[in-house]
Amino acid sequence: MELQIVKVEKPENLNVILGQSHFIKTVEDLHEALVTAVPGIKFGLAFCEASGKRLIRKTGTSDDLISLAVQNAQAIGAGHSFFIVLGEGFFPINVLHAIKACPEVVRIFAATANPLSVIMAEQDDQRGIVGVLDGHKPLGVEGPEDQQWRKEILRRFGYKVG
Repeated sequence: MELQIVKVEKPENLNVILGQSHFIKTVEDLHEALVTAVPGIKFGLAFCEASGKRLIRKTGTSDDLISLAVQNAQAIGAGHSFFIVLGEGFFPINVLHAIKACPEVVRIFAATANPLSVIMAEQDDQRGIVGVLDGHKPLGVEGPEDQQWRKEILRRFGYKVG
């Protein structure tokens, strides 16, 4: 078995979701889940088929985001993995519940705008995701000013009230 690290390529301002599912039906079900969760959402989705023709299946609402999702799915190349790129201004918190509710979804490895690398294991013609490196190491522990900033930003974004 060989271990590798694959760096996800994306602009800093875009969020991505990396997950695993178990069936080709995932492509259409995730598309429906995303457009139902957030009307007008811009996204690209790529799914690595694990058997049969073993193609990267794709869909989305933006050709550029679909291309970026496919590019990253090709680099990761793990069977039954899916890669979603959300357009600018769209966030995982608004779609993760719908994605997790999709019957084919087995797990979510990452949902982030941070720098992301994927730890891969490969043996013969099989390849799988071992884990992810999401963002950077902490530099310290929040103090009272940091807590106040966190609380204010969550309320400004509308995720908390009062």
